[in-house]
Amino acid sequence: MDKLAEIMAAKQREIAEYVRPVSERELSALATATVGGSRFGAVLSRDDRLSVIAEIKRRSPSAGAIAESINAVEQAKVYAAAGADCFSILTDGPYFGGTMADLREVTDFLLEGKLEIPCLRKDFMLHPIQVVEAAKAGASAILIIVRALSDETIKELFAAATLAGLDALFEIHEEPELERAVRLDAKIIGVNNRDLKRFQTDMAISEKLIPQIPSSCVKISESGIFTPEDAARARACGADAILVGEALMRAEDTQSLMRAFHQA
Repeated sequence: MDKLAEIMAAKQREIAEYVRPVSERELSALATATVGGSRFGAVLSRDDRLSVIAEIKRRSPSAGAIAESINAVEQAKVYAAAGADCFSILTDGPYFGGTMADLREVTDFLLEGKLEIPCLRKDFMLHPIQVVEAAKAGASAILIIVRALSDETIKELFAAATLAGLDALFEIHEEPELERAVRLDAKIIGVNNRDLKRFQTDMAISEKLIPQIPSSCVKISESGIFTPEDAARARACGADAILVGEALMRAEDTQSLMRAFHQA
């Protein structure tokens, strides 16, 4: 069974209730709504150390329950204190236990505290109306899963995000997807070490694909990163950043683990 296809079909049914046309004017008017003094991609482009995108994730199809009862804002406070460069906030409910309220509440907390930490809306994007939701909730970036979408849909989502002042993280897992992302002018490319068809994880995917990503792009290694040694592997193959969820959600000493990731 292709798990990604199952999730995308469920997401299509979920958003069908409120899908509507979205104009360029509406998207452009949202460009001032995002949180973070710097854009998502710019924050990750550091020469001095590996950047960390800390993910707020209650559960997943691969790991099952991780922290079902966690409060998103409390977790964001922990991550902020530990020095996270960006947040990734799951807003999918059925498979990951997230909500749009999580994103809104975290960005409200950041605004109130004058904390310039950009947030990625981590969800299964299909339509510009989801970009509108992301911008209104204060996100700084959206996720585009290349494997799951046609070129036409990717172009539509990327254009909508750009108009709304959001970055777009193009997620890939195989060489043909990387070729498509580059052809479609991706500026931020994340290599998912997890095969979303079967949810199997292999860090070697990053080691194979990240060196092939153009130097002009921000390069991210995602999934399967649990230890400083894993982070060091990502750094060694050219990653600018890592996206880490489960390891940070389960960590007894989040600050020490974050420090170790940064120093990898």
